[in-house]
Amino acid sequence: MFATENNSIGMNLYLIIFTGDTFRKEQVYEAHKSLFVEIEKYFTLHLVSYKEADSIPSNAYKMAFIASGGVEDAVVSNFSLLPYPITLLTDGTNNSLAAALEISAWIRTRDMKMKIIHGTPKEMVEQILVHHKAFAAKRSLKNKRVGVIGIPAPWLVASHVDYLLVGQRWGVTYVDIPIEEIEKVFYETTDDEIGPDASRLVARAKAIQDAEPDDLLRGMRLHKAVKDVCAKYKLDAVSITCFSLVQTIRTSGCLALSLLNDEGIPAGCEGDLQAIMSLLMVKELTGQPGFMANPSFIDAKRNEVLLAHCAVPTSMTDEFIIRTHYESGTGIGLQGIMHEGDVTLFKCGGECLDEYYLSTGYLTENCNLEACCRTQVKVRLDKPVSYFLTNPLGNHHILMRGNHEEAIREFMQQNRCKQRE
Repeated sequence: MFATENNSIGMNLYLIIFTGDTFRKEQVYEAHKSLFVEIEKYFTLHLVSYKEADSIPSNAYKMAFIASGGVEDAVVSNFSLLPYPITLLTDGTNNSLAAALEISAWIRTRDMKMKIIHGTPKEMVEQILVHHKAFAAKRSLKNKRVGVIGIPAPWLVASHVDYLLVGQRWGVTYVDIPIEEIEKVFYETTDDEIGPDASRLVARAKAIQDAEPDDLLRGMRLHKAVKDVCAKYKLDAVSITCFSLVQTIRTSGCLALSLLNDEGIPAGCEGDLQAIMSLLMVKELTGQPGFMANPSFIDAKRNEVLLAHCAVPTSMTDEFIIRTHYESGTGIGLQGIMHEGDVTLFKCGGECLDEYYLSTGYLTENCNLEACCRTQVKVRLDKPVSYFLTNPLGNHHILMRGNHEEAIREFMQQNRCKQRE
């Protein structure tokens, strides 16, 4: 093990060393010292001969390091030791890049994914950090519990998932919860319990428009009810079939979902099981909430999409207006205003969540159309908007502030997902 005083994060990186010489840890370290010193700014470094790779903990973060030429046969013979998708790390010393290229060609002839990390020490470490972020997010998803409150909306005909297949692929568990349980907790919650939180929300809002005090109190009671149920079932994320609540408790789920996302609990509406997993992935990868939205209008000439919904996290906005829910005119929907800037649009879809859409873009404008949900933003995408008209992964997509393309793509590729364009 090698470490420096600059190692402040405490992450471990096990390098499986392939070298044409007799393996001597100190000799390998000295030959690649400039790279290893850069790595040790972020990781505790463990150099392990491929002959001893079985000693590496099974859940450890590990990667193959091609230390010299002449190791192609050794890598092929010990291929099962390498974590998939295959990543080869090489700084080019002692013909190591040439060996990595030969190994890469062999892997690709077998229709398997792989990548080579190579460049200056700083560039290589930047790539390792992105790779590790995806690895850590994948590991953190295991054993997450996603609550499904109520029955998914009937119009989401392409947004279902297979619980068993998703559990096998991602390690998450979907937990079905009757909508009546939320209603029961809602009625048990008093206005006195949520009054202070309601007052703080009003103080933060830019304005209140077409919403009554009773609407706000009901929305806050629902927020507490959903939060209490999340705690009871130990949920890490939750999706609610919120339209039925408009009839039973006379409020929508928009405010509750907005605030839950602010509080670090990914929460989505309409029982969309693909969208809630996308929100959870975004949270684990970036630590940020996402805005689950409808693509409402497409402008092919400007390559823009107008995204709209009523449950934007307030933490994503510069300011917000408390309004009613768009479709029903009941309950609370938030009209969030976001500043212009870089954004990322993402969705993981398919019945076993093995496909994804991903594009960076630029938020150009906030809109206030009468025929759309309350929060409305125009985004000029870097990928063709024709995707939405020719090959979409359903309706809801997730908007994030900032450019997260590299981290998300690495994460989806590590999990063997296919990108839709």
